[in-house]
Amino acid sequence: MNRRHFLRSTALTAASASLLPLQESSAAILQENPLCVFNKPLQHLSYDDQAAFIKELGVAGIEGTVRKGGHVEPERVEEDLPRQIEALQKRGLEMTVMTTDVFGAENPLSQRVLKTAAALGVKRFRMGAHKYDYARPIPEQIEEIAKEVAALVAYCRELKILPMYQNHSGAERFGAPLWDLYEVIHSYPPEEMAVAFDIRHATVEGGLSWPTEYHLMRPHFGAVYLKDFVWGEKKPENVPLGTGRVDFPRFLKLLNQSGYTGPISLHMEYISHKDPGLLKESMAAIRLDLNTLREWQSNL
Repeated sequence: MNRRHFLRSTALTAASASLLPLQESSAAILQENPLCVFNKPLQHLSYDDQAAFIKELGVAGIEGTVRKGGHVEPERVEEDLPRQIEALQKRGLEMTVMTTDVFGAENPLSQRVLKTAAALGVKRFRMGAHKYDYARPIPEQIEEIAKEVAALVAYCRELKILPMYQNHSGAERFGAPLWDLYEVIHSYPPEEMAVAFDIRHATVEGGLSWPTEYHLMRPHFGAVYLKDFVWGEKKPENVPLGTGRVDFPRFLKLLNQSGYTGPISLHMEYISHKDPGLLKESMAAIRLDLNTLREWQSNL
């Protein structure tokens, strides 16, 4: 049995004991911080079945994928996004965050996605990722990114929808060290441009210094992403919440003390979302991570 299979098997063994009704001991904290589930592992479900599962979990809604290969394809946003939103709303749920490929404001397809989402009541979206070209000076590229962000902020201000950029670890990625992202967004109020702060990726890139990046970016939080990892031979590997390298007790304590009241999105990414045969395992793993999170929150 290889290491990845062992980790997944261990997680799902624990998850089998978590299929009981979820506890509401952390209801007060969850009311202050709307909790949603990233729907990438659930894209094999119909919109209605997905909404039923999310309702059963007792969370506020989903972080929904409206991007290439997503649960809603951008080209079909006018047809399919209303269907997905309707399935959520009839159960009292919402698309708390919309994940997109949108970066600038000039692309007509991006405009269609944002206009449709805003008209349906979606309040915030995650932007697409941007990568550096190492053949060009980095400061020059940051200036170009800043201009694109300024145009997007102006466009979204009229629509009353909030753009957010996720810090994502890895070479070439804008925002991975967070200092470059700060340079671009620090002049905007968080109601106009924000960071979707991913503690997993911040820990990968920052190591012991992640609290510095946290305090730097905390005034600009628009959402918080939760997931965990361990170091593999050459790269980080996703694992069940609380079984990896992320210092969740310290992070959640800081977050709670700061008075943060924005969305918290649970990302379960240690089981492949591409194989429909793993759907039931993914659903069980989401329950496992959610129960872990609720146990932590009830002890804050």
